[in-house]
Parts: sequence; structure tokens; C-alpha cells
Amino acid sequence: MNTRATKVSVATATETTTRGHGEDPRQAAATRYCSALDLFSIGIGPSSSHTVGPMRAALAFTDHLAATGRLPEVVRFSCSLYGSLGATGLGHGTPDAILAGLAGFRPETCDPRDVRAAWSGLAEGATLTLSGGHEIPIRKGDVSFVSRTRLPGHPNGLTLSVWGQTDALPVFEETYYSVGGGFIRRDGDPLEVRPAGSHPMAYSSGKELLALCDTYGVDFCDVARANEESIHGSEKLDAGLDAIWDAMQGCVNAGLHAAGTLPGGLGVKRRAAAIGSQLEEHDRRTGPRHDTTTEWLQAFALAVNEENASGGRVVTAPTNGAAGVIPAVGEYYLRFVSGANATGIRRYLLTAVAIGSLVKANASISGAEGGCQAEVGTACAMASGALCAVLGGTPRQVENAAEIAMEHHLGLTCDPVGGLVQVPCIERNAIASSTAVSAARLALHGDGTHLVSLDTVIETMRQTGLDMMTKYKETSEGGLAVNVTVC
Repeated sequence: MNTRATKVSVATATETTTRGHGEDPRQAAATRYCSALDLFSIGIGPSSSHTVGPMRAALAFTDHLAATGRLPEVVRFSCSLYGSLGATGLGHGTPDAILAGLAGFRPETCDPRDVRAAWSGLAEGATLTLSGGHEIPIRKGDVSFVSRTRLPGHPNGLTLSVWGQTDALPVFEETYYSVGGGFIRRDGDPLEVRPAGSHPMAYSSGKELLALCDTYGVDFCDVARANEESIHGSEKLDAGLDAIWDAMQGCVNAGLHAAGTLPGGLGVKRRAAAIGSQLEEHDRRTGPRHDTTTEWLQAFALAVNEENASGGRVVTAPTNGAAGVIPAVGEYYLRFVSGANATGIRRYLLTAVAIGSLVKANASISGAEGGCQAEVGTACAMASGALCAVLGGTPRQVENAAEIAMEHHLGLTCDPVGGLVQVPCIERNAIASSTAVSAARLALHGDGTHLVSLDTVIETMRQTGLDMMTKYKETSEGGLAVNVTVC
């Protein structure tokens, strides 16, 4: 295992910053680090950008109404879903999520069953009690789908409006963007940029991250831990990481014990439980004579994404459409790597976040913005680098593993059949999990020296996303979505 230092002092790193730049690898650039407790968020399926983000936007909207005293004036509500939200919102349960958010439900704590029929199950004369206790009439037509209109801020846009007794003008109206991974941004708000040094181990590129590791003799996870502890403290961080992993593992186990057909009309049958049973029987009969670790790895990923597709409890990692890769590879590590333990899982998650933060800041994790390369490609890079780290890889081997994984997802389109996160999404997570392990193993056979840097492949992914036609970016207007016949 890696014998490098496992902890960096936050105080020491902060002192270096306040003494001035000099040879310190941290430059006067914005910190690109995103906390593990934000990038990994416990929520519900089937989509972080189309379900979790809109729910959070609706909750923020109604909370603002209550805080400003406008709630009693409200007699009517409407919502317009633009771009990708309008194109695939039905398949992703977006209207249900919006009404649930208006009613005060939070993705991290709600019962998924309370969300599934919030809009789709509306009857004539239905009412909705807004968060804060104010009741208004509600009907399905209050949510409109404007897929051909794309707002300038992001492909995932929604405008929430409420009216008083007169229909002349809304009492209040806000536009939000669901920017991927469950993150939202209100229209008009500046992009969040933290000044250099706001984290004790600030970095804005893979090159700077490697320089930090060289300077302090630490690993990616130690840089991440220093930043996390400056935000949350050690106890809250470890409790949060453990809760995230518990939820990931719970999702794997739930999917391995669930059967039936997924909702949505495609007739996709769950397979993870049957595959798991077959593997258990095979392992009992043959023992170590046949290696089934790859099949198990893929079953773990299928299990998570089947749970996500059913609208169950899932951890955004870094999105819901790509939620199976990191849990699957983590479960692979725990089950099949000698010496694996809970401490290793914390290091695994922190390494993944150090990598994912770079992609989120310098490219995108949104399928509507960058295609599936931004979702599954990012998850694969995060998992591959993280596995490489817990297998004893050096920082340069870890960076190499992440780069290999991302490089071989470049150009991957987001073309969900029927607007559902099922085909090709579920199998795609299983294959990406195998790619992550292969990339990690390949990197471990080298010394970390390689031609294409992680920074280069992230920038290439960003450029590819910009060049990709809109119909291949979570609109279900191209690719498999139009070539698969749905009866």
C-alpha cells in the first residue's frame, strides 16, 4: 500500500498561503474545490439535474415567498420548463419534483413515494399546500413544457411564477438553472468563484493539484481532506463521508434484492438481482476457479442505476445518471481487495472529489450541457483515480488513471430512449465501472508519466461538449432515442 503521508496540517498550509506566493504551487486563481458533502448528495432518482435540481429550485422559490411575506397573496402557480427540462422532463419526473419542492420536501430527506405522483397523480380540483402552510388550487396544466426554447444561462432552465387575485402580473417570478449534479443557480446571480487561498490547499487545475502533492508530500485525498476540514471540521467530515458511503452501499444492496419492471413504459426489466443470484450460486459451486469479480462489479452498478431509474434513494455521484460507477467500484474495492477497510473508503471518496471538482469547475458534469461524457465520463474518471489511490498509486499514477478513464469517454452522447434514465444509461454505468478498474490497473503498471494530461482531457471534453449538436445532449431528439422503436 502507499506509504506516503496520510494527513496534511491545515494550519501549515494556511501559513504558507499568508506568507505570500513565492514558490508555493498555489497561484492567484479561483479555488476549484467542491466539497464532498456537496458533490455527493443523498437524494432521489431518476435525475440529479431533472429531478433533484428542480425540487431544490421550487423549495428555494416557496421559501423566499414565505420569508418575504408574499405567501398569503398567492392564488395561482405556474412553471415553464425550457430546453432539456422541457424535452425530457416527463420521463425524469420533473413536474412531480417541482410540486414536491413547493410543498416543502427536500431530496435528501423526503420519502421517494411522496414525490412520484405529486403532479402525475393530480385529480380534478386538487390543491397544493405550499411550504409554509398556504393552500392553492393546482392542475397539471400549471406546468408547461417549452423544449424548443433554450434560456441563455443553461440548457436546463425553469421559470416559476405565482399570481395574486389579478392575472395582470405575477406576484413573484424567478428563473433557475439546474446546472448538473443537483446544483442550481438563480438567474442573475453571479457564478460562485472563491478567491485564491479561501481553502488552505487551493488549486484550479490538475497541474496545481500535483504540485501541492509534491510540495507537501501528500496524496490527492489529503489535499481534499485539508480543504474539507477547513469547511466542516474533522468530525462532521468523517460522519458525512460515512453517511454517503452507507447510502451508496444501501442503494447497491437494495438493487440487488429488487425485481420487476422499471416504470416509464419501456418495459425494462431489472437484472441486477438475478445476476447477483446467479453469481452467488456460481461462486458456491466453483469457488476461486473462475474469477467473477468483473461480473460482480457490473452487477453493483446495474443495481444502483435500476434503483435510480425507479425513483429510489440514491447518491448523486456526481450525477444521478452516472450514480452507479463510484459505488460499484467502491464495493469492488471492499469485497475483492485485500486490506480494504472503512478508512480506505474515506480516502477513495476524497480522491474522487478532488478529481470531480476539477471537471465541474473547468468543464461540466451536466448531460444537457456536455453530453454523457460529462456525466458517466466524469464518474469513471473519479472512480478510476480513486481506486488507483487506494491500491497504492502515487499522485501521478492517480492523475493518469483519471485521464485514461475520461479520454475513453470523449464524445459520448446523452440520448436516453423515451427521456428515461434507463436505456442506455443503466448498462452504460456497468461498462464504465469496468473501464474505471481497467484504467486504474493500467496506470499502476506505469510510473505516472504520460502524454495527455488530465487538464488536457478535461478541456477537450469541454470543447467537445460545446461542439456537440443539441439533439445529442439530453433532449432525446437524436441517437438511440430516435432509432429505438418504443411501442
